[in-house]
Amino acid sequence: MREVTVSATISAPREQVFDAVCDLSIRPSFTDHFMDDYRLARVQPVGVGAAARFKLDLPLANEYAELTITKADRPRQIIEELRVGRRGRNRSVAVYDFTRESAHVTRVELTTFTEPATFIDRFKEIGAAGSIRRKTSKALDRLRLMFEEPDRTELKRATIAGYEPDKAARFGAHAGMDPARQSRL
Repeated sequence: MREVTVSATISAPREQVFDAVCDLSIRPSFTDHFMDDYRLARVQPVGVGAAARFKLDLPLANEYAELTITKADRPRQIIEELRVGRRGRNRSVAVYDFTRESAHVTRVELTTFTEPATFIDRFKEIGAAGSIRRKTSKALDRLRLMFEEPDRTELKRATIAGYEPDKAARFGAHAGMDPARQSRL
């Protein structure tokens, strides 16, 4: 099991930083440099049970991954489980720790653990550790910039693939029914 740890100091209250990391819909705003084809796996993008799917840009292989938030202890810690590769056989864990440095300064530490399933996956991981360290460090720097130098534009937001809220099932109606157009019998 390989461990990679990176950290950043952000000039923002701990609760705000926690809420930004815990919301998977805005994750592409600071991780799109190594996560392609990012989409939500569930309707609720915040908190325990929120999930997303994406393609990791790694040096030896581009692999798909699914991320699920398994623990969210506001404002201290977020634990995410990742299933990477073919049929999700490789498991990873990402742990975000939020430490209050002062009233408006937060230290974010991201530790990732990986557990490759096969010999080939272990070989791929040797080259990926340095790349993961650089890319996650850059992601935390981009998260810091979101708070310290906010743009005037909206943050990138991910949605559920193929989900149309106007056509979603509600109140027992089947999917695709438009409540504005009631049948006239």
